Amino acid sequence: MFTLLGPSGCGKTTLLRLIAGFYVPDEGEVRFDDRRVNEVPPHERGIGMVFQNYALWPHMTVFDNIAYGLKLQKIASATIAERVGSVLEKVKLGSLGDRYPGQLSGGQQQRVALARALVLNPKILLLDEPLSNLDAKIRISVRAEIRKLQKELGITTVYVTHDQEEALTLSDRIAVFNQGRVLQIGPPRELYERPQSRFVADFIGINNLIDGTVQAADPARKTLTVTTAAGELAALWDERLHPGDTCVLCVRPENAAINAPVDGQNRIKGRIAFAAYLGNSLRYDVELEHGQIFKADIRDPWHHEEFPVGTAVSVSFPASSTVAIAGDR
Repeated sequence: MFTLLGPSGCGKTTLLRLIAGFYVPDEGEVRFDDRRVNEVPPHERGIGMVFQNYALWPHMTVFDNIAYGLKLQKIASATIAERVGSVLEKVKLGSLGDRYPGQLSGGQQQRVALARALVLNPKILLLDEPLSNLDAKIRISVRAEIRKLQKELGITTVYVTHDQEEALTLSDRIAVFNQGRVLQIGPPRELYERPQSRFVADFIGINNLIDGTVQAADPARKTLTVTTAAGELAALWDERLHPGDTCVLCVRPENAAINAPVDGQNRIKGRIAFAAYLGNSLRYDVELEHGQIFKADIRDPWHHEEFPVGTAVSVSFPASSTVAIAGDR
């Protein structure tokens, strides 16, 4: 499961349509394994596609929607019935073959669109923001089903989304896009914990970004010493950064603590500017002495007495979870 992740208009769907054959590339090559497919029409590429709006025929039953592509291939009726029945069971719609799309929920329509793609036994499955029309709770359920089904069938899948959580949950690897360029490719954990550019650090999840200048690099201790407006801070060593280089420090809110022991950790001072109750956590906006807002999470709000706005606090976070990125990336 390879996900193309990025903001609206960055080129994700354009690339997906190039892979599908709906667009012809101006330059470069599209290859399936070692086969160049630039001039191969979509219906001969062996792809299955699920569109954002599902694109179901409203006047056809669920069975006929799924069977449509097989009928175009002039496959025998008995074989069509067997394959459609099998794929309906896989997407948990076995008893709904005689319904019409208008009689189904959004989640069920999405499964019909997925079944229509899978029934063709595609070599590559392409999904263009297939969950964007579902409400939050259904989206979580359906994305888990998609991931499970993809693993069971073993189909190479390219998935387009602008939802970071969706990408982190579903993917084996993610390509982060911005303005038509791929900025970083890697497994979800690598992109979250070791972003290589300011955009990736800021786009995936919530991050505190602090500008600074490298003062010292210690390869033996695997640390950098960085001068910032918030004071001198320690970060993870990066062989690409040297004394005098400008950089950006990245600290996730969940790696920061408020008024906690500070031995061996970075420590900065500020005042509570805002508190947001998120259910499983309490997120504070701490205004640092130089005016920057730093976000820090309390993971157990049940047993935490909320700090009033204006309370002076210290925020601490370990060097081991402070990532330094070159300032020009």
